[in-house]
Amino acid sequence: MRLYIGNKNYSSWSLRPWLLLRQAGIAFEETRLSFGDISEDGPFKREARKLSPTARVPVLEDGALRIWDSLAIAEYLAEKFPEKQLWPADAGQRAQARCVVAEMHAGFGALRTAFPMNIELNAPEIGPRVLKEKPAAAADLARIDQIFSQGKGPWLFGGFGIADAYYAPIASRIRSYGLPLSAAAEKFVDSVFALPSMQEWVNAALAEHDWVPDDEPYRSAPTK
Repeated sequence: MRLYIGNKNYSSWSLRPWLLLRQAGIAFEETRLSFGDISEDGPFKREARKLSPTARVPVLEDGALRIWDSLAIAEYLAEKFPEKQLWPADAGQRAQARCVVAEMHAGFGALRTAFPMNIELNAPEIGPRVLKEKPAAAADLARIDQIFSQGKGPWLFGGFGIADAYYAPIASRIRSYGLPLSAAAEKFVDSVFALPSMQEWVNAALAEHDWVPDDEPYRSAPTK
């Protein structure tokens, strides 16, 4: 299998299936498409259109099959590798896990807009200030705190699975922007960053040095 991803510094959607594959020990190769110029006629869109009707990443390629949605990729992996138990074995827990994944897949737009994933950024002073200005983002964070605090140990539903991979990019945003969490919720963030696979992603992100042009406001924000 081959996973097509974007820049590791920014691509939260790419992180989800990548981390899931790595953590589950499923063999795959990766191809990174640099965001760079993401205009409709730019090189990223031209390459992405060859892979996906949406011209977006991630895309999982398995033989002649291509899957271009992160949740569809996760579901495909769960069915292809049932022994990996990427969803909880218990039907009730599995339903709950799917609920929180659906929340992440379709929601938390205010928080994601206010705090784009930017792994190389370390600006804890930004988060509290922006949360005061954006109550919808603060409400999103409060709900995320509830989800993290109700986890079943270090992970949300027992062993590491799809739900945990889906919230890993939020854990990254929390670290980058200093978003405040309860002590119980912070344990989930610590667990994510303790993963060797997450550290591999972070180190690769920091080594990219091909940031997108509109990253500059986030990089210079702490000094303004």
